[in-house]
Amino acid sequence: MAVTHAFWLAGRQATGDDTFDVTSPWDGRLVGKVSLPTDAQVEEAVAAAYAVRDEFAATPAHVRAAALDHVSRRLVERTEEIAQLISAENGKPIKWARGEVGRAVSVFRFAAEEARRFNGGEAQRLDTDAGGQGRLALTRRFPKGVVLGIAPFNFPLNLCAHKIAPAIAAGAPIILKPAPATPLSGLIIGDLLAETELPAGSWSILPVANDHMPALVQDERLPVISFTGSEKVGYAIMDSVPRKHCTLELGGNGAAVVLGDYSSDADLDWAATRIATFSNYQGGQSCISVQRVIADAAVYDRLLTRIVAAVEAQVTGDPGDDKTDVGPLVSEAAAQRVEAWVQEAVAAGATLLTGGERDGASYAPTVLTDVPADTTISCEEVFGPVLTVTKVDGEAAAFAAANDSKYGLQAGVFTHDVQVAFRAHRALEVGGVVIGDVPSYRADQMPYGGAKQSGVGREGVKFAMDDYTYERVLVLTGLAL
Repeated sequence: MAVTHAFWLAGRQATGDDTFDVTSPWDGRLVGKVSLPTDAQVEEAVAAAYAVRDEFAATPAHVRAAALDHVSRRLVERTEEIAQLISAENGKPIKWARGEVGRAVSVFRFAAEEARRFNGGEAQRLDTDAGGQGRLALTRRFPKGVVLGIAPFNFPLNLCAHKIAPAIAAGAPIILKPAPATPLSGLIIGDLLAETELPAGSWSILPVANDHMPALVQDERLPVISFTGSEKVGYAIMDSVPRKHCTLELGGNGAAVVLGDYSSDADLDWAATRIATFSNYQGGQSCISVQRVIADAAVYDRLLTRIVAAVEAQVTGDPGDDKTDVGPLVSEAAAQRVEAWVQEAVAAGATLLTGGERDGASYAPTVLTDVPADTTISCEEVFGPVLTVTKVDGEAAAFAAANDSKYGLQAGVFTHDVQVAFRAHRALEVGGVVIGDVPSYRADQMPYGGAKQSGVGREGVKFAMDDYTYERVLVLTGLAL
């Protein structure tokens, strides 16, 4: 019998009337059953969060920091158990799952540090004009209210951490909805938060069914929404609540630009290895995975040979095996969609150099060249282990090709020229430019988010805290400044 996992309602475990199954995308086995909250229980969680918002905002920083530190330490202690759970429910290779736990450890630690130094206040003299004689302005930040966090399946622990940790650090109550395909990793965070002294009602983790989410999104007691997921769903949420504050971390089709000066054998070996690894890690199911390689004609042929060899060297198979680099996609339907997009591109004239085969939910790491610009795989986020390679002449053409997308999350530029690096930073219409590496690099403390259709707002603990709060000015009068 599979264990039925309770959810977390206002800091305590609870169960509803119905359950749903969580299955492994690798072999279809039942990983666990999860209890679904009833409408009445969802209302209870929202009401509790709304009621505690002022108390939680006034909670001493050391209390919130201690809770966040505790979660960080406990994640370390339970690393292997949680990594196995991520791998089971998500299909992520175990080595990547362990890395995800390590990142979540850092996110909670960063949040504890930010909780201690956040909201220190900034003083501004107002006596720069005669009317401000004896006046001083003190600016502090206060929570906008309860946060509704909506997390995706591809990083089922760390992206839940990126919703919860900044909210607690800022003193904002949060209701988290984990992804239906991968709720167990998010529920684990509840186990650890329940061991702390945070006020009851300040957090809930509710695996609400997707068709029940519109009512929650519309609830006026939840003025802040932090969503990570698809462009379609994210903008539908924003359009439905135009007066709420929405942070949207949406899709991408990350470009890795390899310029002509990156030309030694060692350079090209490094670039090809990084491109192959990060077009296929997480099964390509990362918003900043490498989907497009844009290579200068001076290095194109030598680079392409290396990329194909490095992609073919990726070890595919059982995600529970330490040697596996590429596991299954989250579902067979996801793999079928990737298969259809590749077939469409090939039918339109693209050249398939390697891969292109599906086995259930698994799709072989794939490299395409000569892909027509109007094919789906050129225009949309593939979210699978597929890579396209394009030849260009020179820096300007490379940057134009990278910008030729409705998305703009991150880009990688392989160059040794610091002047080119600064030109790339100015020219590329993305939220982040990574020099000397792929666009897939993300440090969890840095501002992370996109331009164009890749979303609005920024994650990264301090930057999410800014999104969850607003500035309030206190003016003191009659001071001898």
